[in-house]
Amino acid sequence: MKPFTRVAGSCLLAVALFATASAQPQRVAPHLGFVYPAGGKQGATFSVSIGGQNLVGTTTAYVSGTGVRARVVGYDRPLSQKEINDLREKAQALQDKRQAARNDPKKPPFTADDEKKAAEIRETLAKRSNRQANPALAETVTLEITLAPDAATGERELRLKAPNGLSNPLVFCVGQLPEISEEVVTATSGRGNVRSRTADPRNGRTKTEMDISPPTVVNGQILPGEVDRFRFTAKRGQRLVVAVNARALIPYLADAVPGWFQATVAVLDAKGREIAYDDDFQFNPDPALGIEIPEDGAYSIEIKDAIYRGREDFVYRITVGELPFVTSIFPLGGKVAGQATFDLTGWNLANEKISMDTKERGTGRFVLAVRNQGVLSNPIKIALDADPECFASESTGGNSAPQTVSLPVIVNGRIEQAGDEDSFVFEARAGAEFVAEVFARRLGSPLDSILTLTDASGRQLAINDDFDDKGAGLLTHQADSRITFTLPADGAYTVKLGDAQRHGGSEYGYRLRLGLAEPNFELRVVPSSLSIRSGASVPITVYALRHDGFAGEILVGIKDAPRGFFLSGGRIPPGEDCVKMTLSALSTPRDEPYDLTVVGLTTIAGRQVAHTAVPADDMMQAFAYHHLVTAKEFKVDVSGRGTAMRVQSKLPVQIPAGGTARVRIATYAARPYDTAHFELIDPPAGVTVKSSSSGSDYVDVVLACDPTKAKAGQQGNLMLNAFGERRGSTSKKTPAAQRSSFGVVPAIPFEIVASGKPST
Repeated sequence: MKPFTRVAGSCLLAVALFATASAQPQRVAPHLGFVYPAGGKQGATFSVSIGGQNLVGTTTAYVSGTGVRARVVGYDRPLSQKEINDLREKAQALQDKRQAARNDPKKPPFTADDEKKAAEIRETLAKRSNRQANPALAETVTLEITLAPDAATGERELRLKAPNGLSNPLVFCVGQLPEISEEVVTATSGRGNVRSRTADPRNGRTKTEMDISPPTVVNGQILPGEVDRFRFTAKRGQRLVVAVNARALIPYLADAVPGWFQATVAVLDAKGREIAYDDDFQFNPDPALGIEIPEDGAYSIEIKDAIYRGREDFVYRITVGELPFVTSIFPLGGKVAGQATFDLTGWNLANEKISMDTKERGTGRFVLAVRNQGVLSNPIKIALDADPECFASESTGGNSAPQTVSLPVIVNGRIEQAGDEDSFVFEARAGAEFVAEVFARRLGSPLDSILTLTDASGRQLAINDDFDDKGAGLLTHQADSRITFTLPADGAYTVKLGDAQRHGGSEYGYRLRLGLAEPNFELRVVPSSLSIRSGASVPITVYALRHDGFAGEILVGIKDAPRGFFLSGGRIPPGEDCVKMTLSALSTPRDEPYDLTVVGLTTIAGRQVAHTAVPADDMMQAFAYHHLVTAKEFKVDVSGRGTAMRVQSKLPVQIPAGGTARVRIATYAARPYDTAHFELIDPPAGVTVKSSSSGSDYVDVVLACDPTKAKAGQQGNLMLNAFGERRGSTSKKTPAAQRSSFGVVPAIPFEIVASGKPST
């Protein structure tokens, strides 16, 4: 996405245009870097530290779901250099007073209050060496969290509210097991002043092996070069699970440096010999071990980063005990409106099968878990679909004859032997838009699929290894395959499916969709946390994830919108995948954020189709790759007072290629400014602001279009940022000009038209 682009455009204002309350710099929302510990046990009350930036003044914490109470109890940050210098001066003055009192009894005495002040200064100055070089983690908010005994287990989302708005969400887990946590390390926790023989010389942090009693959850942080160890005793024959959550808690760091936590875990015996090790689980970057204890005695768990990196946001949770853990499930899904039965493989499972009624469920992907003695297993992904289903015949492996199927169908199968290949033959007519798609990696299978389509003569028509699903933002390797192909003739065709790495096993399951194209779409709304001044507008981005060739327009709106909310530019033009819109807020602030639901509506094959937009955040990997990481809630905080602006021109605004178009923006005024500036945000190629002029309660903005860069027929929304500037004085104490942001103009739908067509 392009950065904000400033283009020429200003006007002299002879009248008041903008509201006093909005004459402030643009707000920078609080951003959370880590939560530690990243969870707790049902019924417990405990302290949580949150590292991030722009957290000063944080008043409230929100945790999704019910059964969680969070209270802000503290805020801290490293000292600035000026604060350090001021404290040093005060400390020196107190030291001089102490020395003077010792040398001359007639001097003012050094009192107990003076001693207390000196001690407080020494303690505060101890933070100097801990000034965080990385501003993304420099501030710390402390919460007291209480979990209800019946709080639902699983992953929640935690957000903070500060004066500048609502933060991004981070994962917070509610569990069933007892928990233990290492002492937290933050930007001001004093780690640089530890002087101990057991301290790590690289970071000064005292590291000792902690004793734990499984079953338990262990919370910790990894700093540079650290290796954490936890001791426990176990008996021969015990089947222990050691499962790490690290990348699952913080998938992408705030600034991508020093890289993402790649945890490794090992189990050592009393002599320090490694008896089990893992650096991932199947394809999951978070490791998990299932181990049968060989002898009675003492053991230890060792966790570190694979290449000894570390930082305060290298946060982990290790689940240890004789606990249920599902390593694979088959089939990977089922048909809606029926009964689905699954075979389970794993460690410490009470049953090898599980059944569920799908009558009340729709299509899509879901998460389930199993219990053993009341304890829940790790979550398992499944898919439910409406198409007919069948199972791949065991005889289809190797060089056996293809299995005959009828379209449409979803085949449940697995590549059970290394090098196996499953084949399916079907009949179809010429011109059919055929789709073959594998769902495996997206459902937790380690299969790295490869698909091949051949005709009746064996001639290869299409092949695909990896298909990039924009809706699966947390997959580290997009390994599922997809083929879309227009069949050239009536007759038989064959689809072959194998593992690209020629691996196999009982856990290498798949769901293979074979059928004709079914145009459809999904939506993502970014960001998942939004802060708006009352009466003002802010941009959001809506992504259309189009399937099976769907290219139609999508109308976007807010379902059951609270009074005063409205969406401008709520249309995704045909063929477009990403459109910026604006959300405008009601005129009255509210203490609690709103939970909004964005929906998209279109017509496909003569029927109306509606889908709810999934909240998401655009996260960057390695300074280059963007991923839409989904969230559970779309939260909107309304506070303060903003500038209300409305577009009064006929929409969409038609901009002639090579010509200009005028847009009138109504403003609701209170404070005069000499000059108003308008900047296009992420403008379409060739569109610029040429000039602007003002009336008593409006501004006319003239848009220009370069015909060498823009094409007729292009559609979308224009986003304008508004600024006011007051002439400065010639005094050296007064800046030459004072500039203030008034926010974003509601989205302006536009269309580029042929040069001969008049503008609106």
